[in-house]
Amino acid sequence: NVALISSMIAEHGAAKAKTWLQGLKNNRGRKPSGNDRGQVKAIYQGQCDVALGNTYYMGKMLEREDQRAWAASVGIYFPNQGDRGTHMNISGGAVTKAAKNKAEAVKLLEFLSGNLAQYMYAQVNHEYPVKSGIQYSGIVQGFGGGQDGVKKGVFKQDQRNLAEIGSHRKKAIKILDEVDFDN
Repeated sequence: NVALISSMIAEHGAAKAKTWLQGLKNNRGRKPSGNDRGQVKAIYQGQCDVALGNTYYMGKMLEREDQRAWAASVGIYFPNQGDRGTHMNISGGAVTKAAKNKAEAVKLLEFLSGNLAQYMYAQVNHEYPVKSGIQYSGIVQGFGGGQDGVKKGVFKQDQRNLAEIGSHRKKAIKILDEVDFDN
């Protein structure tokens, strides 16, 4: 949630981000507990009505017999479609200057960002690929179904520079602590 709060600070400023987070805390159905799957299970069990989570967990839950009912009981909603778009986390990689096998490390990163690996991430892990033109999994194509502006899992993404979002990380952590969100 730190990256999400950081994006809120970038868009609205620290004071409004803190007010939003306090409002979220005041309206929660329970104290945060568990991981993304646990939040979906809590909705299924009637402990709350809304949860924040990463979309790729939905695909994994829909594939598992013991978690399918949880996932089927909720839907994916992409916020901010009428303006800035939905915040997205990404996975990234880098090669340090001290890398002993720099050429091989670069080849690995090139492979991971290439068509085959991005297709595998999209189809097997139900993640949104970072490379454009890669087909989403059938499960992902159902995300946001019925939501205005979202079609076959395609939604408006927040295009804010990730370095700008990252520059607000310390302030986001401070706000989370001040609001005492996890208690």
